[in-house]
Amino acid sequence: MTCHSSLARFTLGLLSLTFIGQPASAETDSNQARPKRAVRSFQFDYQATLRQLPPGTRLQAWLPVPRSSVHQQIKPLEVSLPAAGQTHVEPKYGNKILYFETKVPESGELALTTSYQVTRHEVRGLSPSQAEWPPLTAEEARLFLSANRKVPLSGKPLDLLAGMSFSNQPLATAKALYHRVDDHVRYDKSQPGYGHGDVLWVCDSRFGNCTDFHSLFISLARSQGLPARFEIGFMLPPEQGQGKIGGYHCWAFFHTKQHGWVPVDISEADKHPELKPYYFGNLTADRLTMSVGRDLVLVPRQAGPPLNYFIYPYVEIDGTPLARDQVELAFGYRDTKITGKPNRN
Repeated sequence: MTCHSSLARFTLGLLSLTFIGQPASAETDSNQARPKRAVRSFQFDYQATLRQLPPGTRLQAWLPVPRSSVHQQIKPLEVSLPAAGQTHVEPKYGNKILYFETKVPESGELALTTSYQVTRHEVRGLSPSQAEWPPLTAEEARLFLSANRKVPLSGKPLDLLAGMSFSNQPLATAKALYHRVDDHVRYDKSQPGYGHGDVLWVCDSRFGNCTDFHSLFISLARSQGLPARFEIGFMLPPEQGQGKIGGYHCWAFFHTKQHGWVPVDISEADKHPELKPYYFGNLTADRLTMSVGRDLVLVPRQAGPPLNYFIYPYVEIDGTPLARDQVELAFGYRDTKITGKPNRN
């Protein structure tokens, strides 16, 4: 169900969580006359072990920190680091970052753990009277209409729109692009090259994981004047209880004046065609957002280039990025509370 990085090894640990993250029921709130939303509450543990480090060298590490939003409430529970950490906020997207630096011990190994209590709400992006998001500022509009390094707004991706016609209705345009991406891309991780969100690559390959699906959607949406943003985090299994999470998952939002930010999860729709209508405008509660955006400059600024996206720890040794295969990861969850019933309508 989740997307896995091809460059990282996962030793899956326990984590704790509460919810049931299936789509909400059609049961309505009598005061607001709108569908009740499923809510999942849980403890989430994020663990990493850094191995084969050169003893005595300077190590700097940046970890993503989930932040509270209209869709999730975050309470930090535990932080275990080799040195005192500092929390920063990068100014472009507002992502939270936990940073520390230390001298590598003789063992050449360091362990990192963070844990959070999370309450995550199902997103019903097309429900009536949903004034969840403030109006888009001019600066935000520029940001979410601009190209990224691997997300161009012209050239090859626009060839996919040949023969298509669009109305002046933003929602109809977004839905047409949602179907176009799903028609063009197949969820497939059996061959190398996926997972970088490289739009030119996925135009040619026609397969990939969640990163590739949503990068292409964002490219096409922005090309048609729809602000769109990239979110990355983790998706929980729908089963209650506790267990392991194998790797990241990502999705996208587009913005209209009428509806604000509206989500899409096209890779899940491709894997589960029966849910394709649901995943245009809705997200289950069984997920956690860790960061937003692409081409990220961290705080303090990293010596390496901007990050393509930020989900796993980023580490530098004496100013040189640490190879991904030297980072062993473990994620898990334990549910604590569930409200709302599934409804995939």
